[in-house]
Amino acid sequence: MIKIYNTLSGKVDEFKPIKDGEVSMYVCGPTVYNYIHIGNARPAIFFDTVRRYFEYRGYKVKYVQNFTDVDDKMIKRANEEGVNLKAIADKYIKAYFEDTSKVNLKEEGMIRPKATEHIGDMIEIIQNLIEKGHAYEADGDVYFDVESYKEKYGALSKQNIDDLQSGARIEVADIKKSPLDFALWKKAKEGEPSWDSPWGKGRPGWHIECSAMSHRYLGDTFDIHGGGQDLIFPHHENEIAQSKCSCGGEFARYWMHNGYININGEKMSKSGTFMLLRQVLEQFEGRVIRLFVLGAHYRKPMEFSNYELNQAKSSLERIENALVRAKNILANEAVENGNDCVELAEVLKTSSEKFIAGMDDDFNTAQGLGAIFELVKELNKALDSEKLSVLGKENVQKTVDYIVNIMEEVLGVKLKLDNEVGNLTSELVEFILELRREARAEKNWGMSDKIRDRLAEMGIKIKDGKDKTTWSM
Repeated sequence: MIKIYNTLSGKVDEFKPIKDGEVSMYVCGPTVYNYIHIGNARPAIFFDTVRRYFEYRGYKVKYVQNFTDVDDKMIKRANEEGVNLKAIADKYIKAYFEDTSKVNLKEEGMIRPKATEHIGDMIEIIQNLIEKGHAYEADGDVYFDVESYKEKYGALSKQNIDDLQSGARIEVADIKKSPLDFALWKKAKEGEPSWDSPWGKGRPGWHIECSAMSHRYLGDTFDIHGGGQDLIFPHHENEIAQSKCSCGGEFARYWMHNGYININGEKMSKSGTFMLLRQVLEQFEGRVIRLFVLGAHYRKPMEFSNYELNQAKSSLERIENALVRAKNILANEAVENGNDCVELAEVLKTSSEKFIAGMDDDFNTAQGLGAIFELVKELNKALDSEKLSVLGKENVQKTVDYIVNIMEEVLGVKLKLDNEVGNLTSELVEFILELRREARAEKNWGMSDKIRDRLAEMGIKIKDGKDKTTWSM
């Protein structure tokens, strides 16, 4: 049973999809006025993992993530670069795919609409809101009338409408009825892109874009709406109000929001430092970045630093080194009287159960990864055996196959299993150990210790047995 912390209810709810065996998801995507930063990468990676896990559990997933390609920031960037809005959008959408391909987002079956492709849908919703008395025109602008929304405005963000009103103010020249009313359509200004509408030339407000695109692809009611914590208010709050007033239905039944990425303990936007994903990719592989993101529960803040990324890199190497060792051992012939690896088989069963339990409990990727590392530890113990029986090799193979499947297909973390150990191949490590065994046989303890110490500096631990020396990372 999958459970989700629902921002709307404020508690962990049992997930019950609208349609049995199917999941519909809408996740707010980037505004494409710049290269995406590491904060943008977190929801992209996490919700991609949510999709993958639902599929692993047998669901068919319809996943929509948009591009906002008309916005004040985009217009400003277009003016700064002396190009039109489309040129800016095309440039940064292309860059988005270049960068996110390296963190292995699953694009197959994705629906990625652009706001400018759905202006007609937005106009239709706005007209409907005006006809129902939930919106009004004011000198070419159209605003949503928050007081007309009879359900509780502020339910998602847990804010009281009276407090919101007392904390807001209307500018002298403001033509809104209430300071809480928000723009659905903005009158055209000189030098800005515009579209024809019943209220004259203009462009849509930001909030109406996601309502139009989610409705177009998922209908009046869908399962999950996701995004960053910073979108809860006002963006998602406004989406709920305008969508339910215009289209009816429940809109989104479950609301999921990921936490911030912090730098030196501060939210990235407040720290004054924006780490672009492509900058981080210059130092760390995308698969390391992905493991870093999944190493914490999605609702908790994450501290971004080279130290944390290097920790993720070491963790990934630990998994890969165990799998490479297993691959080499499995290539050797089995023996009848070797280790059956019964304990490994038992840990495989319990670890797979723990992985599902963790992921079923609000997609706790940190707990899920903990189960994988527990299994890797037991795998290394099995590989330290002198010999593996036919059954032992079968259990090792099952374990390897399971880890690879979970890491690559479910968590989306690509593995390198080409026998590389740092800058060495595993065959070269074995050759070095053979030279060390010869040195020991000749009682050349100085050379033996030198080889051991040098390997240790490279992160390779060796263990001398009675008839065999084993190694691990």
